[in-house]
Amino acid sequence: MCTWIQFASRRQWLASTALSLLALSPALGWAQSAWPSKAIKIVVPYAPGGANDILARVVAEKLAPVLGQSVVVENRAGAGAAIGTEYVARATPDGYTLLMAASGPIVFNPALVAKLSYNPLTDLAPISLAGSFPMILAVNDNFPAKNFAELVAYSKANPDKSNYAYPSASFQLVMELIKTRTGLKALNVPYQGSAPSINAVLTQEVQMTLIDSGPIAALIKSGKLRALAVTSEQRLASYPQVPTLKEQGVDLAVNFWSGLLAPAGTPAPIIKRLQEEMARIMALPDVVERMAKLDIKPVGGSTADFAKTIATEIPLWTQVAKDNNIKAQ
Repeated sequence: MCTWIQFASRRQWLASTALSLLALSPALGWAQSAWPSKAIKIVVPYAPGGANDILARVVAEKLAPVLGQSVVVENRAGAGAAIGTEYVARATPDGYTLLMAASGPIVFNPALVAKLSYNPLTDLAPISLAGSFPMILAVNDNFPAKNFAELVAYSKANPDKSNYAYPSASFQLVMELIKTRTGLKALNVPYQGSAPSINAVLTQEVQMTLIDSGPIAALIKSGKLRALAVTSEQRLASYPQVPTLKEQGVDLAVNFWSGLLAPAGTPAPIIKRLQEEMARIMALPDVVERMAKLDIKPVGGSTADFAKTIATEIPLWTQVAKDNNIKAQ
């Protein structure tokens, strides 16, 4: 005969077991809930208007209809993009807070900042690269060097007259790598932003600058500045006359990039869905056309490729920073 006490104990055991299974099974929770069920936020760790911000807004615009939820972009700038990046790294890993980050906070900050408030390798989960954009090495149109080889020769013959302007430590790292690979001689002169760096070349305070194409495009097209090289694998459609470094005998191609990341621990099915959507979005003809006008190459690659890029570039730039004693400004 089953007593009331035995029946009650069995009922309590069943209830307790059910609660334990729910608590110990995040996968069960994922399977029972539909993602997304509310708005998604893409954090941009920069002020509005830059290439990274534009990419985030394009992705948000294209994601919303297919996911059936609003996708909003939130700018959290400051501290070399560390503020917005840390915010996402500390967010709940549920697929509702994402990060559209450029190379700076992911691979350059670890090389430049001794005590970074986040670890891009352990605190963030890469989803997909969004786009890559090269840099342009430019001089004043009155400068005697007409190509990169002549620039190197000039710098070796006039080391006391050879210097370059740069707007941030990220550009300095790339320029120092170019110097190491080519024998170029040039002292570094820091400026606060792209516009002052470019103006220094215009006024011939310095001989050259390495900069992304956006801020310098009009000056190159007007003939006030001369582009000697682009750092991409291939020539840019906007500047078909400007050869790559590789075409000029330098075995080096360097691009800045932007990519979508999530907090570490975000469920794999969410990462997979977002990566698939990124691949679709970055291949859309209207997106490709819009990016081409900004000299951005759409990527939309795999999660594994993005993770490899991060894992490869952090030690590369860390070594360049160490060799040249470069730290965050």
